[in-house]
Amino acid sequence: MMSNENSRKATYSIHPQFVNRWSPRSFLEKEVPEELIYSTLEAARWAPSSRNSQPWRFILARNDADRAKFHSFIMDANRTWCEQAPALILLLSEQIGGAHTFDAGTAWGYLALQAAENGLCTHAMGGFDKEKAREVLDIPVNYDLHAVIALGYRGEKTSLSAALQEGETPSPRRPLSESIYEGTFKE
Repeated sequence: MMSNENSRKATYSIHPQFVNRWSPRSFLEKEVPEELIYSTLEAARWAPSSRNSQPWRFILARNDADRAKFHSFIMDANRTWCEQAPALILLLSEQIGGAHTFDAGTAWGYLALQAAENGLCTHAMGGFDKEKAREVLDIPVNYDLHAVIALGYRGEKTSLSAALQEGETPSPRRPLSESIYEGTFKE
């Protein structure tokens, strides 16, 4: 049984989903039912976007052949742990309007929160070869590639290397006061 290692506390009252969601690296090699995968992606579909452009797209890999394609462009440091994840999702966005990356990030946030609601874990990775991914997955040049997202059930941290086990805990956040400036920017 996994212990609840999350001791994070919000300064102000917020829904617990925000402090309970985190990005583990340990995944069970257990298939995620299609209903849960598509429920997670459905939530992302409802994210707001500039002019309702909905520029985000998701390429899903959930069988051995498709995951092998993804593994070919994920950097080694990430592949050491993400190969256990039963589903991988590439988040990309069509280069329309000036806010497509912002909108794609919002969709990622909705996806991550719904995954947690569905009893799943997510871990987004920027450590992948974008040009190789574009080539392997035949992605047109008018799309920006943002992250590969591992999706699945959380596994025991003991399944990870000793080095990764050390960091397998919810990360803290800087105080809110260090992120807010009133009236003007202050260094």
